[in-house]
Amino acid sequence: MAAANAPISMKETLTLPSIGINQQFITFTHVTMESDKYICVRETSPQNSVVIIDMSMPMQPLRRPITADSALMNPNSRILALKAQLPGTTQDHLQIFNIEMKAKMKSHQMPEQVVFWKWITPKMLGLVTQTSVYHWSIEGDSEPVKMFDRTANLSNNQIINYRCDPAEKWLVLIGIAPGSPERPQLVKGNMQLFSVDQQRSQALEAHAASFASFKVPGNENSSTLISFATKSVNAGQITSKLHVIELGAQPGRPSFTKKQADLFFPPDFADDFPVAMQISHKYSLIYVITKLGLLFVYDLDTATAVYRNRISPDPIFLTAEASSVGGFYAINRRGQVLLATVNEATIVPFVSGQLNNLELAVNLAKRGNLPGAENLVVQRFQELFAQTKYKEAAELAAESPQGILRTPDTVAKFQSVPVQAGQTPPLLQYFGTLLTRGKLNAFESLELSRLVVNQNKKNLLENWLAEDKLECSEELGDLVKTVDNDLALKIYIKARATPKVVAAFAERREFDKILIYSKQVGYTPDYLFLLQTILRSDPQGAVNFALMMSQMEGGCPVDYNTITDLFLQRNLIREATAFLLDVLKPNLPEHAFLQTKVLEINLVTFPNVADAILANGMFSHYDRPRVAQLCEKAGLYVRALQHYTELPDIKRVIVNTHAIEPQSLVEFFGTLSREWALECMKDLLLVNLRGNLQIIVQVAKEYCEQLGVDACIKLFEQFKSYEGLYFFLGSYLSSRLSSVSKNCLLKPSIRRLLSLLQSRHKGSSALLIQLPNFRHSVPVQAGQTPPLLQYFGTLLTRGKLNAFESLELSRLVVNQNKKNLLENWLAEDKLECSEELGDLVKTVDNDLALKIYIKARATPKVVAAFAERREFDKILIYSKQVGYTPDYLFLLQTILRSDPQGAVNFALMMSQMEGGCPVDYNTITDLFLQRNLIREATAFLLDVLKPNLPEHAFLQTKVLEINLVTFPNVADAILANGMFSHYDRPRVAQLCEKAGLYVRALQHYTELIYCIVKERQSLQRCHGDCLTIW
Repeated sequence: MAAANAPISMKETLTLPSIGINQQFITFTHVTMESDKYICVRETSPQNSVVIIDMSMPMQPLRRPITADSALMNPNSRILALKAQLPGTTQDHLQIFNIEMKAKMKSHQMPEQVVFWKWITPKMLGLVTQTSVYHWSIEGDSEPVKMFDRTANLSNNQIINYRCDPAEKWLVLIGIAPGSPERPQLVKGNMQLFSVDQQRSQALEAHAASFASFKVPGNENSSTLISFATKSVNAGQITSKLHVIELGAQPGRPSFTKKQADLFFPPDFADDFPVAMQISHKYSLIYVITKLGLLFVYDLDTATAVYRNRISPDPIFLTAEASSVGGFYAINRRGQVLLATVNEATIVPFVSGQLNNLELAVNLAKRGNLPGAENLVVQRFQELFAQTKYKEAAELAAESPQGILRTPDTVAKFQSVPVQAGQTPPLLQYFGTLLTRGKLNAFESLELSRLVVNQNKKNLLENWLAEDKLECSEELGDLVKTVDNDLALKIYIKARATPKVVAAFAERREFDKILIYSKQVGYTPDYLFLLQTILRSDPQGAVNFALMMSQMEGGCPVDYNTITDLFLQRNLIREATAFLLDVLKPNLPEHAFLQTKVLEINLVTFPNVADAILANGMFSHYDRPRVAQLCEKAGLYVRALQHYTELPDIKRVIVNTHAIEPQSLVEFFGTLSREWALECMKDLLLVNLRGNLQIIVQVAKEYCEQLGVDACIKLFEQFKSYEGLYFFLGSYLSSRLSSVSKNCLLKPSIRRLLSLLQSRHKGSSALLIQLPNFRHSVPVQAGQTPPLLQYFGTLLTRGKLNAFESLELSRLVVNQNKKNLLENWLAEDKLECSEELGDLVKTVDNDLALKIYIKARATPKVVAAFAERREFDKILIYSKQVGYTPDYLFLLQTILRSDPQGAVNFALMMSQMEGGCPVDYNTITDLFLQRNLIREATAFLLDVLKPNLPEHAFLQTKVLEINLVTFPNVADAILANGMFSHYDRPRVAQLCEKAGLYVRALQHYTELIYCIVKERQSLQRCHGDCLTIW
């Protein structure tokens, strides 16, 4: 047979002489190979050394100067075991070294000579002496432990092998002895089998043996098998046998049937005998290797002969299992290191064709997942299915080589079988069989999970996933997501369905995990789409995610302006502001546009927020002229003044003293030049002399040095404001005149002397009031009533005080906290009420101030007072009584800043006024929307639009639009109520669709093709509701 078609492939991987190993050292006593990882060679000339050959890089051997009688490399690790006989004794010294750490791990001195040793596990050495067998663990400080004594049949034998089963419950020792006199070349083979549990030995004839684990059909636990080969002479006849026996059969469970087969030696190999046996756990094949290079291959399950061939012309003395490829290594006397492997492409056709053993071919294909038996397997499956042997068919499909039967067609075939009452459905039998065999593929996992989900048995899914029985896929995750989001996320992660993982983290608001996971798997998500998705359901979460993106290495993957626009498109002003305030903290020049933007949007919608931002002083690169204009429009006149740089702009803004804190305005004057300050003061007096006089006086007092006293006096005289001049000069003289000047004023010789009331308590004088014809200063003694109060008292007895006298007297009374006097005088009509008097009294009593405003007919102040008290109905009543038309729009804006619900109530009152609402409904609505007060705007519109008039079509559309974008459930309720019938139905249909209100969208769409074809996904989500509508 051509080598290419042979079921076993042979390859020379290395020749020991090629790496410097002398031919004399290629012997059983010098070469060891404990696994497919290392070969160890002991050299005794020209000097003692040990050569370690790593099979992953065989041409780079490691040679170390070591003197030893034997050297063994650990099967897995770079650990070396050395044995040396102590001079003059029969004792052996054993040592274990860690080559990588260059350290000795353990050592022990055996009291008798070790004639053979071997690594029986990566952690255990087997030591064979002339009489006994020991085990020595490399862990801890333990000494060798005696396992059993050698049986008599092994006396005077050369020990060639020692092994244990995977559970270390069974041990086997192999030895050979000289042949019988009539056939001296045919050496005898002896074996000792020992049970650790039973502590018993059995002596048998055998040249080679090996253990294997095998699953017997019907037994879920693996059985321990031993296979051994014998060749003996009985009555001149040579008998060669292979035996396969189960050890420790499990009571009550199916057991392995003992098998045996003949070993057919060619006539030229009559004296040849087995020297090694290896069992391929991958393919369940037994390899028997003889001394003269013959290879016998048998099936482990049936002991059927598969193949025989000579693999080496030179004697083989050493083999080792090649577990990763299901073959073995063999070393011959020439120094060849041969690798034998299964030819996966030819072994099944060889068995079915050359051996004509179809059953074995199928079993080999199933066990080894090998090609070549597809037609046989499919044919057999169809036969079993036709015979209704569904269990056997399921088992065949589950074990089919290369999964040729594990297809959707097979699942469909089992699904199509009618289920008999009281019987397990064949489909579940099939899936159960697959689960016992291993892991399901993606399609099988999906179909089984579908059954489990429909039966609401989620716990089964969790168990199977924990046991790694299901192949995770994106489709499986989508299915499981309908019942368990957490479990679905685990599936997405295992399936590496990265977009779904990212989306799941977003739904759970675990935005930090999105960035961590994407970095781990090297994935770049569509951050913009992701942000949009989060934004629909969780605006604050979108802010957090955007901020996380801004802190990513390499910069934010989405432009700050784009992120901001996403928030603004949904009228999320607060969220956009929060994002920008965080990312713009560094105050960089390149962020000038965004600094301007955040100020713009807040000046239009939330002026108080913009005012706080400007007060914080965190930005310095924004467009100051633009911000100044917006501040002015928003009524933030102080901020506007701080930003304007042209005098006409300043003069236009500064006259709005009704909305500017006097102290702030006074402070602003300190920033102006002398000329601009005087110009502004002149404008203030020109616009409202009475209302702005106190501010001008205060400015003049504060900055008289910079402005000039003469200029201030001239300004007051220009407007004939002697009251202002009096207050200015009174303050100026009080703080500036020297004692000499004051004494001069007290001289009787001064014509038209201004009387001075001198207080001895503080030792100072104050010019208080001009009293004609009074020529002398009047000393005020402690305990006496001051002359000024005596003066006012005299006036009160004579009648009613004028406006100036009322204001000055009230100022004295307020300063002395005697509000009750004011109440009495007002009740007696002794004081002339004025707006200024109301402003003064308002500092101590709002109710009393309101009475004064009403008496003074200071209508704007009355209206403002009613607004502060939230007595909105009184505003309308009072305005009607006095024939006053207030600035309803400004009034509504004022109420809106502090009391949104009050603004709604006031707007509704306006809507019920005779003659109609003084402010357009749309304007009122926009005021609410500018401050993102969606609910308040909706409440107002729902009330005023109750008549359902055609002229309100625009507003009906508007209230639906704003709620479909922000609160779809509210819009849904409005539509369900059916209160509107004049709105823009196509526009509302589109918004309903975007908002996920698919039933409402279908109710409004009028194009059938559009509904059915272009909104197929929408219809699927509508389910039965859609059918009802149709």
